[in-house]
Amino acid sequence: MKRVLILCTANSARSQMAEGLLRSLTDGNLEVHSAGTRPGSVHPLAIAAMADLGIDISSHRSKSVDEFLGKDFDVMITVCDSARQECPFFPAKQVLHWSFEDPAAVTGTDAERLAAFKQVRDQIKHRLEEFIRSLG
Repeated sequence: MKRVLILCTANSARSQMAEGLLRSLTDGNLEVHSAGTRPGSVHPLAIAAMADLGIDISSHRSKSVDEFLGKDFDVMITVCDSARQECPFFPAKQVLHWSFEDPAAVTGTDAERLAAFKQVRDQIKHRLEEFIRSLG
């Protein structure tokens, strides 16, 4: 089974949504983890955006990249520029960098903020679908 590590700064939104999406899209055929260079907590709007697709990430927790040091991965994906720059080296056969805007940085009404999370979620989903197709 291929192992995938998805990295972001806080491991609170983009990487959490990517982890939930990739697990869902591959029906558990990949071992998927996410982590952050400076972990915080899973953002409630990330949980809400994923629930909108029927994917429950409410039990996820933000994890430090340190938890995965010394472990091998087939694929490492960074989903923000900061994580790409700060990330320690992970031995991976394939390293991908996808830069997505941080939906947690969006201000406005609750509806506007949730819309930003859904937009980034959909962008991540599209990239993950392309990635899955590339696996053959």
